[in-house]
Amino acid sequence: MGIIKERFKAKSDSVGAEIKELLKEHGNKVIGEVQLSQIYQGMRGMTGLVSETSLLDAQEGIRFRGYSIPELRQKLTKAPDGSEPLPEGLFYLMLVGELPTDDDVHHLSSVWQRRSHVPNHVFDTIEALPINTHPMTQFVVGVMALQTESQFSKKYAKGMNKKDYWEAVFDDSMDLIARLPRIAAYIYRRKYKNGDHIQPNGLLDWAGNYAHMMGFEDESFKELMRLYMTIHADHEGGNVSAHTTHLVGSALSDPYLSYAAGMNGLAGPLHGLANQEVIKWIFEMRTALNSESPTKEQIAEYVKKTLSEGKVVPGYGHAVLRKTDPRFEAQMEFGKKHMPDDPLVNTVWDIYETVPPILQSLGKIKNPWPNVDAHSGALLVHYGMVEYEYYTVLFAVSRALGVLASLCWDRALGFPLERPKSVTTDLVKLWIEGKDNIWGE
Repeated sequence: MGIIKERFKAKSDSVGAEIKELLKEHGNKVIGEVQLSQIYQGMRGMTGLVSETSLLDAQEGIRFRGYSIPELRQKLTKAPDGSEPLPEGLFYLMLVGELPTDDDVHHLSSVWQRRSHVPNHVFDTIEALPINTHPMTQFVVGVMALQTESQFSKKYAKGMNKKDYWEAVFDDSMDLIARLPRIAAYIYRRKYKNGDHIQPNGLLDWAGNYAHMMGFEDESFKELMRLYMTIHADHEGGNVSAHTTHLVGSALSDPYLSYAAGMNGLAGPLHGLANQEVIKWIFEMRTALNSESPTKEQIAEYVKKTLSEGKVVPGYGHAVLRKTDPRFEAQMEFGKKHMPDDPLVNTVWDIYETVPPILQSLGKIKNPWPNVDAHSGALLVHYGMVEYEYYTVLFAVSRALGVLASLCWDRALGFPLERPKSVTTDLVKLWIEGKDNIWGE
């Protein structure tokens, strides 16, 4: 193992055991206004951020500027002959705080079309990567290559008044959102379609054009992309991708750098990579059971086997939600409308009926219900997008809408550099013994 690695392992094991005992005995003790357990366990439930664009309620799910997902599906502008909301409308709502008119939405579509040109050096940079590079790595590398176009970076280097920060961030955010579908589609065609690229269609909306550039011309797939881009756009400010974008942006890193940092967080298996893990798990279950349509009894046994091996059932549970994710329900409604007899989609619904009672029986699970990731992969597979490694890129393109709208607000409101206080376990022990003030006052 190596002497330094061995010493680190021994030390970390010792400290880990010590922390476990501390939390067992003192976890409910309050430091300032938070519990000791919150400091050690991911800052869960600590309110320390402002995010204007959306709010997550444990019982109702996500609300964008006060509107629920069912309300948005009803009220936001649709594409001609479409029934799903255009993501442009949601971005306008998050940014301006008011529902847009049809003209507002179509104007935003045309603005993003005009701003969508991607310089050749971005594609050259992506091409320098091995073809087997994970799509999210290629995506973030593409965003970083695009950073050469940052207006904020250029203007800040020349000297810019603080009151003008928001405008340069706004322009960068609009440019970046406009260009992301082109970069993302390029990666899809490069990795999975032998580099046979498809040029943008300037007459299509943002999500419809993304579907077109990936090679999907089915109108219902374009509808799925509009729904997908809308419901994945934001989830208040504390999740990893939103918080990271905000945190890096607080250092006055430009939107390209801030968004790229956030997407590196999205690529983690406990965040955006989960949608990939869900469909992978279902494929593995179907192989193990030798059935494309396993019964609920077979599913239950496989779930119990998964849990007995110390693994989780991907797509179930959420840090905040305490009911079925409304984003899951929106996708289920889409599936019942467009593909009610699809075996894989029906398996997702059977899992939905099977897993929660099993998780509830364990007595340790606060939320046994499905989240957004539990359904999205099955819908994509129905249309032939079986490359589940790519799914998180779809999530990333959508999440740009929320995190960049929030970044515009951060600079408009003049939010400062984010710098929370941290403590050591030794200081915590002294505080418990009454020998030190943990706040240093």
